[in-house]
Amino acid sequence: MKKLLLTGFEPFLSFTVNPTMRIVEELNGQHIGEYEIYGRVLTVDFASSGKELLAHIEEIDPDAVISLGLAGGRYKITPERIAINVKDGAADNEGHTPIDESIQMEGEPGYFSTLPIRQMVNKLLEEGLPVSISNTAGTYLCNNVMYEGLHYAKTNKPDMPAGFIHIPASHELAIQHGKIPSWSHADLKKSIELCIEVLGEN
Repeated sequence: MKKLLLTGFEPFLSFTVNPTMRIVEELNGQHIGEYEIYGRVLTVDFASSGKELLAHIEEIDPDAVISLGLAGGRYKITPERIAINVKDGAADNEGHTPIDESIQMEGEPGYFSTLPIRQMVNKLLEEGLPVSISNTAGTYLCNNVMYEGLHYAKTNKPDMPAGFIHIPASHELAIQHGKIPSWSHADLKKSIELCIEVLGEN
């Protein structure tokens, strides 16, 4: 059976819960399609999150990597098309606020996802779940982790599919915030399971 590294993030900024963390913890050790899931939670820290991802890749030696992130305010599942070589944004959980910094000094300006994102979108639409491809992962921790994973794959494991999927807030989080769209946890989790199935089929 193939191995899939599935990562999520801890809570951050004003989001006191992170639905990606719960999904990753619940899917850890599960078998979906041809993959055994290795779920890991990353810190929201520009200095360490990329290193943590690469350490998990070195430890697990996965056949594929999917990283998840919360996009509070989005109302669809959004597989990301591209990661850019920039760190910039609000303070992370350690108070770091990089401005216009490179993620990898010798890295490419950007890397396209190598996940079958169009097929993932089509599958979720068939299942009646709102989804679309996103053309920006921003410049915060989600983009940082997506870029690090794709850079590693490009330079070390070119046959390893890797990429990033943003998910909306859960109902629990929306209740706290009051004015952001949300999904049930069951539908968020189902969407990621379907994306993993599609990856296995491709």
